[in-house]
Amino acid sequence: MPHHGRYPYSPIAERPVYDWPGGKRLAVYVGLNLEWFSFGEGLGAELAPAAHQPDVLNYAWRDYGNRVGVFRLAELFAELKLPVSLLVNAQMYEHAPQAVAAFPNAEIVGHGRSNSERQGTLDETAERALIKETTAAIAKHSGARPQGWLGPWISQSHVTPDLLQEAGYTYLLDWCHDDQPVWMKTRRGRILSVPYPQELNDIPQIVARKREGAEFADMIVDAFDVMHEECARRPLVMGIALHPYLVGWPHRFKHLARALKHIAAHADDRVWLTTAGDIAAHAAKLPEGVVP
Repeated sequence: MPHHGRYPYSPIAERPVYDWPGGKRLAVYVGLNLEWFSFGEGLGAELAPAAHQPDVLNYAWRDYGNRVGVFRLAELFAELKLPVSLLVNAQMYEHAPQAVAAFPNAEIVGHGRSNSERQGTLDETAERALIKETTAAIAKHSGARPQGWLGPWISQSHVTPDLLQEAGYTYLLDWCHDDQPVWMKTRRGRILSVPYPQELNDIPQIVARKREGAEFADMIVDAFDVMHEECARRPLVMGIALHPYLVGWPHRFKHLARALKHIAAHADDRVWLTTAGDIAAHAAKLPEGVVP
């Protein structure tokens, strides 16, 4: 059978046990996607089926996130003193730089040029150029190059991990296959896979499965409670993936705030509120063989 060859099977219950900084056991991070979309062409999540282009209804619905919703979220994260990893399309710096600047202490993660395209459909030369262009734009505007990457639409080609490692990236978020970091083989070394959620992710739940804000918030609370108990046995990573054009609307924001306040209120000596980059950095420094 075909196999990706990036990592071997490793049951979590049989792995070495380790701690996060300060003896913590549950690392919790928010991955907030800041995305830009082409008008009249390309990909984009839909509130309702598009009849034709220009798709004003869905474009404007997504644009609300960058104009309004993102600032509502920024105020909440500041209130809760919650670290955040910003998954940034490079086009955001050209079209909506204030949305990125609303999170002055955030980690910046590469997220392609825009979410109107998938990188996995490109040939190797074009994909390498996309990664280079995105990296340069983030470095220019933020003052530091990103260490982590999430592909637009979690799209990868057969060589994406290789290209990212060769471009200087130390971790990626695309492979949603574990609750702990995992080393992935590349053709010139290795790159760390940090858990990113496909379940605690507002696009699959709200757009695809038609769940609303209250149920999505309940899922976040339930996952935290289960993992908070389980982390006594093993270290875990809990990611929460958000998009301002979904959870930035008032009727959903109310419930997201409830879920995040629950986490903040129960952040005890087991819980590490952090970023994806800090998780990757700590995991990479553990003794060889501890991280599978």
